[in-house]
Amino acid sequence: MSDPFALFGAPAPDPEPAETVAVAQDAFALLSEAPTEGTDRPAWHQLPTPLQNLHGHFELPPSGPGQIVYHHELIQGSDEWAAERMGVLTASEMHLIVSPSYKPSNNEKGRSHVYEIAAQRCNKYVEPSYYNDTMLRGHIDEVYAKEYYGAKYAAVTECGFITNTRYGVKIGYSPDGLVGENGLLECKSRRQGLQFQALVECVAMDTIPSEHMIQCQTGLLVTEREWLDYISYCGGMEMSVVRVYPDTTIQAAIIEAAISFEARVQAVINKYHAIKATPARLIMTERRVEQEITL
Repeated sequence: MSDPFALFGAPAPDPEPAETVAVAQDAFALLSEAPTEGTDRPAWHQLPTPLQNLHGHFELPPSGPGQIVYHHELIQGSDEWAAERMGVLTASEMHLIVSPSYKPSNNEKGRSHVYEIAAQRCNKYVEPSYYNDTMLRGHIDEVYAKEYYGAKYAAVTECGFITNTRYGVKIGYSPDGLVGENGLLECKSRRQGLQFQALVECVAMDTIPSEHMIQCQTGLLVTEREWLDYISYCGGMEMSVVRVYPDTTIQAAIIEAAISFEARVQAVINKYHAIKATPARLIMTERRVEQEITL
């Protein structure tokens, strides 16, 4: 294989970070292929210049036009919304491939997600999921939170799903709301103990809980908007609103992880098709639609 760093216009890295070299080689293998009809994956020479700085300090590439798509018509949770998200790496899943220290990770959860996304793409199917009480409360609380926000600050516009393919990988985000042309809204429903903790530990520092930062930064990366208002809501307590701005260090880690993730997804898809082409004893089965049982 050619040297991916040389092809991207960068000097070869020091020999010690083998994992970094592997990431670049994976990305090169994916992005050096010409785009296929019906896809928006660019050839390597069309990608802006993040990989030349992959070793040590992966920098954000410059912006380019026409690669963000808003799906205003989709209703979150609908079959149409699920179909649009099928096979796409999304903001709510980004924590599976980016560590809490904001570095690309390759753990068991991330590897499992590689196979899940690959299966969705090959099967054209997303397995159903069911709401529990916490999820239901979250959806109800989100409505109230946006009403309070709209009355105090600004009107909130709904949007089902947004994608960005600027970096050679399609990344998706389902915002809780859009605010004007520059803002986003992310709402979290909290139990009172967690809300109390957020008020004491986060609001005073003008920050948000660390477990939600990767999702918020991915939302800002996908939409390329200027800010995101993070709402922490618990009925009967004070609702907090903290403004989050793009963090290029975290977003660089997200891009690096997403490129590596996409390369791994493509690799396992190729292996899957290769196995199907062999005399392996495979029997195609019929999918039976799962029905929720109500007692």
